Amino acid sequence: MRNFCEASDIRLERQQAPPTLKESNVTTFQHQKMASMGPSPGMGPVMVLSKWLSALIRFVPLEGHLVVVAVIVVVVVIVWLTSFFMSFFSPQKRYTKPHQCTHVHKKTDAKTQRQTGREAQLSNIQAAMAVANIIRTTLGPQSMLKMLLDPMGGIVMTNDGNCILREVDVSHPTAKSMIELSRAQEEEVGDGTTSVIVLSAQVLSQAEPFLMNKYHPTVIVQGYTKALAYALEVAEKIAVSIDVSKDQEWVSKLVMSSIGTKFSSRWNEKLVDMAIQAVLTVTETSASGMRRVDIKRYAKVEKIPGGELDDSKVLKGIMFQKEMTHSKMRRRIENPRILLLDSPLEYKKGESQTTMEITDDQDWNTMLKLEEEYVERMCQEIIALKPDVVITEKGVSDLAQHYLQKANITAFRRLRKTDNNRVAKATGATIVSRTEEISESDIGTKCGLFEMRKLGDDWFCFLEECEDPKACTIILRGGSKDVLNEVERNLQDAMQVVRNVVYDPKLLPGGGATEMALAVALRKQGQSLQGTQQGPFMAVGDALEVIPRTLAQNCGVSVIRTITELRAKHAAAAAVAAESDPSSTNSKPCHIGVNGITGDLIDMNELGIWEPFSVKVQTIKTAIENACMIL
Repeated sequence: MRNFCEASDIRLERQQAPPTLKESNVTTFQHQKMASMGPSPGMGPVMVLSKWLSALIRFVPLEGHLVVVAVIVVVVVIVWLTSFFMSFFSPQKRYTKPHQCTHVHKKTDAKTQRQTGREAQLSNIQAAMAVANIIRTTLGPQSMLKMLLDPMGGIVMTNDGNCILREVDVSHPTAKSMIELSRAQEEEVGDGTTSVIVLSAQVLSQAEPFLMNKYHPTVIVQGYTKALAYALEVAEKIAVSIDVSKDQEWVSKLVMSSIGTKFSSRWNEKLVDMAIQAVLTVTETSASGMRRVDIKRYAKVEKIPGGELDDSKVLKGIMFQKEMTHSKMRRRIENPRILLLDSPLEYKKGESQTTMEITDDQDWNTMLKLEEEYVERMCQEIIALKPDVVITEKGVSDLAQHYLQKANITAFRRLRKTDNNRVAKATGATIVSRTEEISESDIGTKCGLFEMRKLGDDWFCFLEECEDPKACTIILRGGSKDVLNEVERNLQDAMQVVRNVVYDPKLLPGGGATEMALAVALRKQGQSLQGTQQGPFMAVGDALEVIPRTLAQNCGVSVIRTITELRAKHAAAAAVAAESDPSSTNSKPCHIGVNGITGDLIDMNELGIWEPFSVKVQTIKTAIENACMIL
């Protein structure tokens, strides 16, 4: 410690004292030595700078070493970065290979793909097959239900093709076209939404080998169009005509076939009777003999959670959820006189903002008296016709309720327009817009019983025992909303089936028998064709076999053995029919199809599986025409 202090004092004295001659000479010599240390050839700037600084450090006092080191680090980093960027952006290095700079990269959206020609056609076929594979397992009585989560967070559990595809979000245009196909089938005939998707995808898939063999799409479409026309001719000849009013057993079998593939098949008899009763109730026959069935407008389904499905029924009248406007009004009336209004029973308000300026206190009383007199006059005009029930689509003021209750009249307000139309159809009443125009002919007298009943937590108005009602309400009871929603979809399909038969009373065998018969007829007819259209013509027959094949797959039986045996039986029946009638160009098909429960082959007459002619024809037409459009 002592030696260190002495050394520090000596260094301090040397710094303060002027340099002597000897020290001056030494310093001059050292500067000359440093000046002689120039950059050698081939040394980089960093090495030269390092050498200069290292020599400088030897002659710097101890206190300045840290500062010098920091300066060195900063300078070295700056010099190194400068040399790096100069070498990177050097023109000689950048353009040594000009051909490498000719490729231009464009930023493209990952979701945007442009396809043309054969690639686009094959992509369309794959998209159609992908959509069909979603609902392929929902075909037939052994089908499986799909559990979906809708955008609102609710659960949809169904095996209805249209309902499933409605919840699917796709971006491919062909897939969207297939989903739209199912919606069109639902709106047109109400059934066959799964079959049309599966068949359309199969028809498209049959076109793939022709496209790979350089067939022009126009040739394929022409072959498909000829096959469609011939298939419709064959279907027309094998159809069975019935009389809806007399052949109730056939209609029951028909509805049973539709509901048998649904979730509610365990309540077959109940739903079949409900569907037939509802459709026959709303069926109207015009003077010219034309029938009109409007299920959507005049047959409403009311779903009330609770109870059992066996408690469901079709009312011979109307039911709606409304409470009476006054608690003391009558709750049960036999043979009521019903008046329907679409005008308010209250003082008429201005359509826009109205400002009244009152200067005298008597004017205010006069204005209130005028309002009361206006409401009283309307009520007196209603009371004059002695109705028992008054239903309006607008509001009923407290004063009007008072006058109607004193006259022993039950009133309902703010009924929906659609419900009011159904009440008018069922009771024979006429909806009136102004109370001044009410006449005796506007009063509905066809209702046998009016009664208020409580179902669950809500009060419902029942207008039952109507005389020849042309509107009805279907009450569905069940354990949960999901069950009720699925039963409603199944019941809607069943009613659509009955409606189709009312319009076109012809049937075709189900279970894939019709499709296999058409396939055999198309193959036989295709052998007589010449040219490039023969292949696409016969390919439609192969595509029609997808329906019995899918039924067999969902049953879990051997698909190859079942389809081969079914094809052989239909071909044998066609050969026998051709031998017995050689002049006939068409073979008479048999009614053997696939039993959707066991997978066995059975005659559809014995099993009682029939389908409406309009549904089957619409399915085939829509599927083939959609395939032609996509190609």
